[in-house]
Amino acid sequence: MEIWLPILIVACDQSTKALVRARLPLHESVTVVEGLMDFTHVRNTGAAFGFLNGVDFPFKPVVIALVATTALVGVGLYAASLAHHQLAARIGLALIIGGAAGNLLDRVVVGSVVDFVDVYWHSYHFWAFNVADSAITVGVAIMILDMLGVGTHVSKAV
Repeated sequence: MEIWLPILIVACDQSTKALVRARLPLHESVTVVEGLMDFTHVRNTGAAFGFLNGVDFPFKPVVIALVATTALVGVGLYAASLAHHQLAARIGLALIIGGAAGNLLDRVVVGSVVDFVDVYWHSYHFWAFNVADSAITVGVAIMILDMLGVGTHVSKAV
């Protein structure tokens, strides 16, 4: 597996989140692109895209962290089983692992995930996200394209 890529993702993710925590008060925004994107400091105590964010139940942080850890281990084991020539799959999984590890680190250390990229159009706001979420999304897209065979060359018999 491309071990350097998850490490790079975690480093970028954690450094941007530390910068947001240090410089941008919770629920405050800074406009990046007028009418399209702000940096807004929010905390996600739920799962992906704010799922379970407004729901409280006993041991919620522990349950979410255990589910994330189990998924991370499973993806890591699968990634380790890939052949060297399966480059797209290895890169996609490395991005997913780096993103999952970055968000898991937040859950364990901070107690919630710091999200800050707020993309919107007029009054419609997408869920706030971070570098880890972006890495996971790109990794999943690469995996889907790889499974669909996009970019693979098939030789025709002569």
